[in-house]
Amino acid sequence: MSHVKRGKGVRAAPGILGLERKHQPLASRRRFAGRMAGSIAASAALILLSLFGGMAGYHHFEGMSWIDSFANASMILSGMGPLAPLQTWDGKAFAGLYALYSGLMLILAMGIVIAPIVHRVLHRFHLESDEE
Repeated sequence: MSHVKRGKGVRAAPGILGLERKHQPLASRRRFAGRMAGSIAASAALILLSLFGGMAGYHHFEGMSWIDSFANASMILSGMGPLAPLQTWDGKAFAGLYALYSGLMLILAMGIVIAPIVHRVLHRFHLESDEE
């Protein structure tokens, strides 16, 4: 792990996300683009994992075919609601919990994508205020 030198020989490890700290210069556009690509990839991976979990749940609890499970899981994950009426108590319980999970996953996925943008704007603001 690389370390960043700060004042009088004190070294600080970079943050978990690898973002620059307050007194470091703004990252290059190329590095920022890499951060955005990584954030989008992480968000897409979470969405795909969530979609697969929803498909498995519909397939198991409602006995739906894989294509029907895909359609219902993708509709709930996107906030539209299920396509087919649910027949079993277990399926209804799963659909309700999956819908709650999907709402939180949407918020998390957007936070992951937006985090590098917000960090860059705030970092630029702090660099400008330190110069004054």
